[in-house]
Amino acid sequence: MTRRALAPSLAGVGVAVLAGVLAAVAAGPALAQPPDRSGHPDIRRFLEAGAADDAQAELALGQIAARWRDGYAGILWDVAWLVRPPSQRFLRFFRMVSFLGAQTGQPFGPDLARWHDWIWDQPYDPHPDYGYFKGQWYAQIDPRFADFFPRGVRSDIRLDEIEWGGVAVNGIPPLEYPAHLEAGAADYLADDHVVFGIAFGGEARAYPKRILAWHEMALDRVGGVELTVVYCTLCGTVIPFESVVDGRHLTFGTSGLLYRSNKLMFDAETRSLWNTFEGVPVVGALAGSGLRLTPRAVVTTTWGEWRRRHPETTVLSLDTGHRRDYSEGAAYRTYFGTDELMFRVSNVDGRLANKDEVLVLRLADPAADGRLRPLAIAARRLARERVLHHAFAGRNLVIVTSPGGANRVYDAGDVRFVRHLDDDRVADDAGRAWRITEAALVLDGDPEVRRARVAAQRAFWFGWYAQFPDTELVDD
Repeated sequence: MTRRALAPSLAGVGVAVLAGVLAAVAAGPALAQPPDRSGHPDIRRFLEAGAADDAQAELALGQIAARWRDGYAGILWDVAWLVRPPSQRFLRFFRMVSFLGAQTGQPFGPDLARWHDWIWDQPYDPHPDYGYFKGQWYAQIDPRFADFFPRGVRSDIRLDEIEWGGVAVNGIPPLEYPAHLEAGAADYLADDHVVFGIAFGGEARAYPKRILAWHEMALDRVGGVELTVVYCTLCGTVIPFESVVDGRHLTFGTSGLLYRSNKLMFDAETRSLWNTFEGVPVVGALAGSGLRLTPRAVVTTTWGEWRRRHPETTVLSLDTGHRRDYSEGAAYRTYFGTDELMFRVSNVDGRLANKDEVLVLRLADPAADGRLRPLAIAARRLARERVLHHAFAGRNLVIVTSPGGANRVYDAGDVRFVRHLDDDRVADDAGRAWRITEAALVLDGDPEVRRARVAAQRAFWFGWYAQFPDTELVDD
């Protein structure tokens, strides 16, 4: 297995933060060393290791070396990444990587990409205060990062795979109950512009990619349902989640942090970090709680196709309260135009190109004790086979693809669908016609007979595989 990525475009960011980190930690209450930390160096030594004062740094590195574990390499990588060339702290950078080489015996020198690969290949054995370190370190970029990583924070994911994404907390501002227009008033949209469409509760709404890509999240209400519509531009996926979970309405924002190149969102109520592919809390007070957001169905399509199917739809207005270039294709133009990645990931699979689009979903499998199993179907396969059946997790799924490439997944049950009759209907092998709707396939002449929609969304292959390397891929 290979790893492919472009070095992050944030070289030199954070080069002046180290003195502030040391001052803030030194001024705060001392970190106690309870029994379960007795075998580890004080976490402050890792901050001091990057100090400008050579004597202080060497003393700290000596104390770290005396209790060295390879599980500490991720912490030193975090320090080295922020002081790396072309910053003026290059001597500190080379001190870090030289120390890493001496402690691990690895010959990677200043190649942080190779260090990352090596670190991720090791068993995860972190310092028990790694989370606290991460919060204090990133707090010098934005003090609010510290809220995500208090002392003793629980993390259900590897902390050495959490990276700063280059913006402050909510630095990519979510849209909060954005203004919307009737379809006929949206003269800024052309028929071939990409939109993400959702419809339920008697209401339909389109979220143009040209707007959502600048905000990556919209807090909204559609059909009486409170929604958090999350768009991870790096992973190429949009997921509408119900904002109410276990009877509690959570208010989500963008943390500015990434996990495997996928944005981590946070809830304002507990400051827990959530995996946006899974809709589960992974760091903080709610981690391990068993909470899981409910995803709703979404379709990636064109404005013209969506409006034809839903003439009553509303669509976001350009009046967002923010100044952005909302022209089609302006956001992330360079990133979308290549197969290169902005941030490295720990798992890449070469069966598809990084940014090949796949239709993805996860379903509980009765044969695996209800475990959620991941599935990815290549968009190019769906473009060729516009009515595609696939048995998965004990279900007979059918994926119906429109002439414009919009994919909808349904639980076909015991029905075998064979072909399109027109843009709005498919036929089964008994010759019966079924209407394609956002909620279900509905039998013509008997609307009580339905095959329910299954929530699914598009994604870039690399982003999905990085999160779910056990995914089943359906391709050629």
